[in-house]
Parts: sequence; structure tokens; C-alpha cells
Amino acid sequence: MLPSLLLLLLFAAPHPGKEPAAKTADAGDGPTYTESGELRLPEKYREWIFLTSGIDMSYSSTADPAHSVFDNVFVNPNAYRSFLSTGTWPDKTVMVLETRAAEGAASINKRGHTQSPGITGLEVHVKDNSKGGWAFYGFSNPVSAAPFPRTAPCYTCHQQHGIVDTTFVQFYPTLLGIAKEKKTISPEMLKELAPPAPAEAK
Repeated sequence: MLPSLLLLLLFAAPHPGKEPAAKTADAGDGPTYTESGELRLPEKYREWIFLTSGIDMSYSSTADPAHSVFDNVFVNPNAYRSFLSTGTWPDKTVMVLETRAAEGAASINKRGHTQSPGITGLEVHVKDNSKGGWAFYGFSNPVSAAPFPRTAPCYTCHQQHGIVDTTFVQFYPTLLGIAKEKKTISPEMLKELAPPAPAEAK
């Protein structure tokens, strides 16, 4: 019995020079692609880190949506942990924007909104330096998607208004303070975070 137990412990122990399995178990949460180069939709993104949820967000003051919509943002755990340490996003960051319709009275809910069971849209923002950096993908199916062309307005908007590495960390309440602490906010974008100047007394 004793020799068998020692043999079991010997093979179960990590060998010198190799990473323990626990440290590499989630190393595969970065982007993966099809043979044709399309991004595969991360199947378990809802088990990732939840960053924020917004309702009826728009970058145009004149927008008046016909139907209210929730935006939910998730990021892969490896990228999240790196952000906590550095205040910025590492290579292989994957951010998923999921939209759902806002619903009204249902069950015991008599006011406000709940989110629809069905998903109304999926977009993915990926930082992959082997493919030129950040890219956007819109999914019309739950399998894979090609990147938006570099001329798409989402690229310009994020470059102009993303406060950390062209991403909208200003909308992620659990990460904004970390970016301020690590001083990783773009100097040009600090003006967007400044509170409005008080109106002059007449």
C-alpha cells in the first residue's frame, strides 16, 4: 500500500520547471478563429466577468429609440485580471456587448424594466496584436463573424472617446477607479471625465 501511495503522489506532484495545471486552466479564454479567419463567438461568455449594463445608451443627443434596449458587457477573465494589475488591456482581450430588449410589466413587476429572454444583438471587441490590434465583430449568427472594415465608424468613435486603450472604461464603474489609480487614462480623455463647470451667477 505504501509504495503505491508514494508512486501516486510522485506522479500527481507538479514537475520542476512546469506550470501547475491550475495556473493554465483558463489560458484558452482568448479569441479563436475559423480556418477562414472569422472570429468564433465565445460560447461561455456569460460565465465571464460582467462589467456593466446600460439602458438606451446613445452617442447622439437626438436619438430617440422606438424600443428601450439593455446593453450588457462581459470580458474574458484573463484580461480582467490583467487590468486589475496594470490598468489597461492585454493582448487577447475579448469584450462582448450583448443587447436585450427592455420589457415592462411581467409577473410581479409593475414598473421599470426587465431584460428580454432573447438576445437582440451581439458585438465583440477583440485586441489581437497578431491581427493588427483592436477589431470589431458583429454576429448575425451564433457561430462566427468577419471583422468590421477599418472604415466603420466604431473604430473612429473608440479612438476619439475611449479613455483607456480606445475602450470605454468610463462606463465600467468597477474599473474606472483602477484606471485613475494606475494613471492609464489617455490625457486627452481626462477632459471628458471632468465635471461640468458651474454656471456663473447672474
